[in-house]
Amino acid sequence: MESPSAHVDEELQPWGGPECPGQLPGRLGSSEYAQSGVVEKGRPKWGNPLQFLLVCVSYAVGLGNVWRFPYLCQMYGGGSFLVPYIIMLIVEGMPLLYLELAVGQRMRQGSIGAWRTISPYLSGVGIASLVVSFLVSVYYNVINTWTVWYLFHSFQDPLPWSVCPLNGNRTGYDEECEKASSTQYFWYRKTLNISPSIQENGGVQWEPALCLTLAWLMVYLCILRGTESTGKVVYFTSSMPYFVLIIYLIQGLTLHGATNGLIYMFTPKMEQLINPKTWINAATQIFFSLGLGSGGLIAFASYSDPATNCQKHAIIVSIVTSTTAIFASIVTFSIYGFKATFNYENCLNKVILLLTNSFDLEDGFLTANNLEEVKDYLASTYPNKYSAVFPHIRNCSLESELNTAVQGTGLAFIVFTEAIKYMDVPQLWSVLYFFMLLVLGMGSMLGNTVAILTPLTDIKVISSYLPREAISGLVCLINCAIGMVFTMESGNYWFDIFNDYAATLSLLLIVLVETIAVCYIYGLKRFENDLQAMTGRSLNWYWKAMWAFVSPLLIIGLFIFYLSDYIITGPLQYQAWDASQGHVVTKNYPTYALAVIGLLVASSTMCIPLVALGTFVTRHFKSRASFPMA
Repeated sequence: MESPSAHVDEELQPWGGPECPGQLPGRLGSSEYAQSGVVEKGRPKWGNPLQFLLVCVSYAVGLGNVWRFPYLCQMYGGGSFLVPYIIMLIVEGMPLLYLELAVGQRMRQGSIGAWRTISPYLSGVGIASLVVSFLVSVYYNVINTWTVWYLFHSFQDPLPWSVCPLNGNRTGYDEECEKASSTQYFWYRKTLNISPSIQENGGVQWEPALCLTLAWLMVYLCILRGTESTGKVVYFTSSMPYFVLIIYLIQGLTLHGATNGLIYMFTPKMEQLINPKTWINAATQIFFSLGLGSGGLIAFASYSDPATNCQKHAIIVSIVTSTTAIFASIVTFSIYGFKATFNYENCLNKVILLLTNSFDLEDGFLTANNLEEVKDYLASTYPNKYSAVFPHIRNCSLESELNTAVQGTGLAFIVFTEAIKYMDVPQLWSVLYFFMLLVLGMGSMLGNTVAILTPLTDIKVISSYLPREAISGLVCLINCAIGMVFTMESGNYWFDIFNDYAATLSLLLIVLVETIAVCYIYGLKRFENDLQAMTGRSLNWYWKAMWAFVSPLLIIGLFIFYLSDYIITGPLQYQAWDASQGHVVTKNYPTYALAVIGLLVASSTMCIPLVALGTFVTRHFKSRASFPMA
């Protein structure tokens, strides 16, 4: 009996054969196409189309929507940032998402098999996607580790990051905490126990190691039985974050100062529209938030019914992801406005108290409304006395508080925890917030691990000897073992290296090769006919124009920008925690860290040319062996 994959290779005939490019045998309709031998009959499927849609949403709607998009709005023009963001969604995000879903649904294989089917020379594209997904999984689940740690501590009263601990002789507060803040202290000292530099590794710390093990156990249980278990989990992981965000929105809008944050967010700064970085960051956010290039979308679509309208799903997932980012920003800025207003008013109260005591003013005489006027009067009337007090007077500004841009772990574990500790019943809001982050992180982890497992289980040599449960267990175990690096005292510095360099350039190159492969190697007309045979729907001019011209040019532009940015910025640097000063300082990466960065980038990007070269050499020698010279 012939294997199903033999039918796939025979019909597609990527390098010549009786079928001309652009022609599919017999012009099969979608129902006949599903029965023609193209579909791998033993391949699992999603229980229903809704499961497939939800798993894509759960994968795409990740932590970046909560802690990256609000930061970009803050940095690049508030409401005006939505203009380039929506444009990039239309010309980049939606078309590339549709392309990957269509490839997975058409080829019925994971990333390696799908691109090898299009051309043997493209096997490296799938391998590169697998490597990127593996590297991302190694460090991404560390975020879930920290979230679990904060979630456990959220049940304490008072919250452990709400006050500074006492020093050793219990005569005052810890010196490091006083110089920083209680939330920074809990993050850098109690959570990370961070070393002064990346050179000082320290040992593996048992508490983070235990939380990391728990996080990987949760991932394993979610993927244990493939689409059967993942399809059920996504009902929860895709819907629960919205429930929490709605609760947080209601709470946020009732907080004092929330409107200050929302006004700041929606006030457009139109001058940012002529800033190239605004458009580049909008394109980058769209690109990475949808999970393009890592193989997860191709893997998900390979389990979908061939007649599924993946075009509709691509549009829905794109719109849901972008709408979620905007919705999460409204929630974030309402909380951010509350925190900024609280800090601003607290600053004013300290200045008022200082001036009242220094100049023996009547209590209640000095207020926020007349503060500047009284300061001018005191400076002119008592110049010597005011000069002595002046160095201790803080410059309070609501605008500067709102301008403090923070993203990533700084937003989630420092800024948000700072705001939560001032809320009523802070334990409740802390539990809700970190549970939401955990669910978002787990939803993205499902996509990352499926992107690894699908191509591995598609390899008959592996799947014939090991059941899926064993393969899943080994992948999680290996990831967990490597992830122990991030539980060391220098672990956060290595986390930043993986976060900054493991995927950015690699994914841009992968998706660029994907679009070229579909449009110019497999043939856009031929792929259009395949989609029409599968779904009964033809491509309109928009999708073809985006795939063939606009999206590839845009990706090339992004690739050149990031490459030149790495070169122009000079020596690569990182932010190290200085306990003596209570804040981060900038340091240069040591030589061995730069070597690791180079290895991370090369480990995935070099798969594409090396595999193509290896295939060429192998075919060359095979052809010479088949036709020996006389």
